[in-house]
Amino acid sequence: MTDSVQYDPTAALRCLPDGRIARMEPELLAARDEVLADVDLMASGTIPTEKQPLDAGFIEWPRKLLDEFNAERTGSLIGRIQSAARVLREETDSLIVLGIGGSYLGARAMFEALCDPCHNERTRPGRRSVPRVYFDGNNVDSVRTQSLLSLLGERCDDAAVVDKRWAIVVISKSGGTLETAVAFRVFRQALDEYYGADSDLARRFVIPVTGPPGSRLRALARSRRYERLFSVPDTIGGRFSVLTPVGLLPAAAMGLNPESLLQGAADMTDRFRTQPPGENPVLDYVATCHAFEADQQRTIRVLSTWGARLEAMGMWYDQLLSESLGKHGLGATPVTVVNTRDLHSRGQQHQDGRQDKLITNLFVSSPVSDPMVIERLPDNQDNLNQYAGTTIPELLFAAFQGTNKACAEADPPRPTADILVPGLTEYTLGQLFQMFMLATSLEGRLIGVNPYGQPGVEAYKRNMTALLRRT
Repeated sequence: MTDSVQYDPTAALRCLPDGRIARMEPELLAARDEVLADVDLMASGTIPTEKQPLDAGFIEWPRKLLDEFNAERTGSLIGRIQSAARVLREETDSLIVLGIGGSYLGARAMFEALCDPCHNERTRPGRRSVPRVYFDGNNVDSVRTQSLLSLLGERCDDAAVVDKRWAIVVISKSGGTLETAVAFRVFRQALDEYYGADSDLARRFVIPVTGPPGSRLRALARSRRYERLFSVPDTIGGRFSVLTPVGLLPAAAMGLNPESLLQGAADMTDRFRTQPPGENPVLDYVATCHAFEADQQRTIRVLSTWGARLEAMGMWYDQLLSESLGKHGLGATPVTVVNTRDLHSRGQQHQDGRQDKLITNLFVSSPVSDPMVIERLPDNQDNLNQYAGTTIPELLFAAFQGTNKACAEADPPRPTADILVPGLTEYTLGQLFQMFMLATSLEGRLIGVNPYGQPGVEAYKRNMTALLRRT
């Protein structure tokens, strides 16, 4: 398919012995069978202790949601998400998305990849009547939060006017993550003061996304009688939840298409399930990464994004890989860079530093908008007329090719592989999300690490809470 994400490890494989990937094929296919069997194991309701926790529900989720939508339309989860998002788009002008980690990074990645880079500075017509989007609750940073509250106070002084209304989407599966809970209290107080604590608008313009009945956020939402509440499935862990209401509700509020995101993910799952090594981007990506880590101790994985719009996607992947595989003294260290920006900072180290890195380029083949062209000027004081007629995307592609060539010609060569995206759309972004999630689960099974659960993060939360209670 011409709109399919492709993985090309050709340059990297030249740095491995002939046949290395082929020899890995049996254990790779066995790991794929285990990942797919995890879905059936969850459905059985009997999960052995050594498999717990098991949050593999994300694998079949996109297809399940699409089938439900085709059968029920407005009554489906997608239909209800679209209805809630329509209220946010048509009745408010600023949206505050509160969440941390997997409850925030996916939505942020979609916003940066698919919305105008100057979205929040545009007029409402310039934003296609989509609200401005701000992210908070992802750090303990009072200066940032105070500044955002001050901005809302300056901009919003008449709740009867759509252009002066704002809303909150608060996302927390547990309902008790401290950073998000504190931010929600602060913004909820401000929202209650603006609309009236028990007003219809205060209940209409707060939409929680949370976990099971024991969630504190769910209990609070019920006590406040918020009009809408969405659930994170029990079978899907937080960092694998980008294509649940966690990411789909903010995406729809931004004017993006949830069905296309899900279709891209569902198609990637089909490729993972059916395509053989050499044609399967998930299998080939994991095989390449694992071979370099096992054979050459290349434990640092550089995701090299080209252009500025995929940096947040890299941040989302950083969390996914770190929390899933960073256990029992194992797990590669992910690093995201943005080129050509970071060629002028980390480029030297990557091409001539320690031999501990595998570089994977994330490159978008087609620009989103009409490409800018370097024009010929009569004075040529900047000596750029030699590039007259060249487009900015052509400059980026030349830098991409030149950097790969420099890595290949280094002594010894620096391994690089490419993830090629035909264009930035909801469909291709859905493919990327699912490709990375499947690859992370696959690699976990391959190396004997449970990719679900995050015991290290839970330890910091316990310590933080205990210290605060003593003060």
